[in-house]
Order: sequence, then C-alpha cells, then structure tokens
Amino acid sequence: MSTALSGKIALVTGGTSGIGLATAKELVAQGARVFITGRRQKELDAAVAEIGHDITGLRADASVLSDLDTVYAHIAKSAGRLDILFANAGGGDMLPLGAITEAHFDRIFATNVRGLLFTVQKALPLLVDGASIVLTGSTVSIKGTANFSVYSASKAAVRNFARSWSLDLQGRGIRVNVVSPGPVRTPGLGDLVPDEHRQGLFDALAAQVPLGRLGEPEEIGKVVAFLASDAASFINGAELFVDGGMAQI
Repeated sequence: MSTALSGKIALVTGGTSGIGLATAKELVAQGARVFITGRRQKELDAAVAEIGHDITGLRADASVLSDLDTVYAHIAKSAGRLDILFANAGGGDMLPLGAITEAHFDRIFATNVRGLLFTVQKALPLLVDGASIVLTGSTVSIKGTANFSVYSASKAAVRNFARSWSLDLQGRGIRVNVVSPGPVRTPGLGDLVPDEHRQGLFDALAAQVPLGRLGEPEEIGKVVAFLASDAASFINGAELFVDGGMAQI
C-alpha cells in the first residue's frame, strides 16, 4: 500500500459518489485520514462503509454555511488540522439560454461558486502552512457547451479562484490547483439525461475524446492525490486537465 500521504488529514466535499468517493478511497489508500461530506446520510453511511477505515462521514450541504461551520468544528476537535482540501461538491443540469431560470442559476452557483468559496475560506484556520487545496473544475471552463452555460460559467469562476487564491495564500505556502475532468462515468453524468438516453450520451461524449472512451472516477482520484502530495510541490495555480485529450486538440 502506498504511503505517499501517510499521516495527512484530508477533507473531500461531495465525497459520497463519483469522483469524490474515488478520491477519498485513493487518499486513504495512500495513507491519509479522510473526512468526507455529503447531503444525504444514507449515501454518506454507505460510502464510509465501502472505504472501511481512516474515514469519517459528515452530513453537510456545501452551499449552507452553517453546515460548513459544523464540519470544520468537528475536524478541529478530532484532528486539529487539515493538510489537504479537495473542494469537490458541485453539479449542474442542462438548459438552453432561453429556458434558464433564476432557480437554475442560483442552485448551480450556490454550490459550485458560493459554496466552494466559503468551503475554502472557512478551512483556512485549520489548513497548515504548505497545505494543498484542489478544486474541481471541468473542461467546460475553456470550452463552450450547448445548453450548459450556467454550469460552464461556474467552472470558469472556479478556475479563476485558483489563480487568485494562489496569490492570496502565497505567504503561507499553500498551493491551490484545479483538476478539470473531461467526461467521466459518474452518476452525475448519467443523470443529465433520462435513463433511456444515457448510453447514447456516453457514446457521443466518448466519440469526442481522442482516447475514445470516458474517464473513470479512479483516474481523477489518482490525479487529485498527486496534486495533494509532495510530488506536486512546485505546481501551483494550475489547471490540470484529465480529459483524454478532449480539450487539448
């Protein structure tokens, strides 16, 4: 078992499925003690049971600031610090420009932008000097995507957060990077369309990827673990695309 992150304390928001869950597994496998958050207790309990050790689940909605306060109070009491923060909670759904509503906009920005900002801000007292912050972006941060403009704009905001926060935190040596997946086989991707269209969506997206397939959550988790480790000690303010080449050609 790898021990690259032995003794590290990590928080993964949105850690009950998909990329968050795969990353939590990878961080534990590399020796970290991991806290995960999720909005639904049943899914949170299932994720904790699946990982099995060095894992704590904390029910929280990343867009609710009082939930974040409770999470950090628990971590402060039980661990005393954070070495790694993977601000991953987020999501979105598809609507064309003419159909976008206030509720659609507010829901996506509340979690992907507002919630992410305060997830990081409220972690600052616990983050050790030299800690690693990783934000979940997307290939849509640099590409236009039909019917997906609000989500895409939220991820463009995340990209700039990393640039700006790298400057804000330079006195503490805290690195801030973005991991931007391409299409990854997650429940969230499948939920964008009705069940009967899911495979069609997967096939269409895979056809746009030079490697000819979707990514797997575990492939993203390994990259997050790399960015969190000392092996990435001189990577800061960067956006690392894990997309099979989709946004690169």
